[in-house]
Amino acid sequence: MAETILFLGHAEADGLSRITLEALGAAKSVAGELAVGLVGRETQHAAESIGGCGASRFLAVTGEPFGVPRYATDCAAAEAICRATGATIVIAPHTSRWSRSLPGVAQRLVGKADTHITGITSTGNSLRVARWFYRQRLEAWLERAQRPWILLLDSGCCAAWQGDPAPVTLENIDIKITPALVRTTVTGKQAPQSEQQTIRPDARLLFVAGAGWTKKQKDGELHVDQAAELISRFLEVSQASLGSSKSLVDLSGEGHAVLPFLSHLNQVGQTGSTPRHPKGLATCCHGEEPHVVGWRFIQERRAVNLDPNCGWARGKADVLYVADAFEVMTHVNALLKDKRS
Repeated sequence: MAETILFLGHAEADGLSRITLEALGAAKSVAGELAVGLVGRETQHAAESIGGCGASRFLAVTGEPFGVPRYATDCAAAEAICRATGATIVIAPHTSRWSRSLPGVAQRLVGKADTHITGITSTGNSLRVARWFYRQRLEAWLERAQRPWILLLDSGCCAAWQGDPAPVTLENIDIKITPALVRTTVTGKQAPQSEQQTIRPDARLLFVAGAGWTKKQKDGELHVDQAAELISRFLEVSQASLGSSKSLVDLSGEGHAVLPFLSHLNQVGQTGSTPRHPKGLATCCHGEEPHVVGWRFIQERRAVNLDPNCGWARGKADVLYVADAFEVMTHVNALLKDKRS
């Protein structure tokens, strides 16, 4: 039986995000008739930006109530598009908005949903998807007979779709807005200042700080304030994303001095996240197994450590700089400042 593929995306004010285009690229790789479904305040421009993707239908739920993330309206919009297309496979980016609502849509459609998908293969009548388990130590390939099957694709796992824009004819689906749908009110958006933002999923570089930054240095003294200044200046100029080892973020609970801008949200590996940045630079880390597992999807791994026998030197880093991280980052910041000016 041939599959009917539906790609679901959010039409944001600044267009379609990278992870959304990655999900579209994955949807095109699945054998079957492709339809595109968009949800947002305004969808025509977003639809035309991917008009050359080869989809046979473009459907949209458009309007002010659908321009903000809200479980009730997102579920109603996604359900309406799924029913209109009769899709058997639904592929969407694993954003916070879709991951919150699409499992509920699967229940309404008497289907199944799988999150954190990292790969999709389609051969003939067989469709298999990859997913990591046990903190990304085990990979499993899954198949399901039940339809519709909703798949939420993680970022950095598939090549983003690239193509020319083209005019499209949107099939607009009208949804009656009832008080129950808009009972939750979005009053605004809060975000840190750009200089305070340390987690940047789309950054080209992941900079990871280890507990060594807060230890006594070669002069026998602590230099936590200097470490904080060096790291924050580097993040501001390079626009890198900040990660941390578990040992460093745990220091705050033990009464030790910590970097002021770190939280458990920055933790990489073990019980933390597994980012997918193209490059990674670890400083004052020892390269323990849990931390390295968190770097599984980093394409190029480098480390700075004074100990030539640290874990990073044992085949876990592509390049290891045996040097003092304070001196290295001071020099790097000076080079970046000159380049910026």
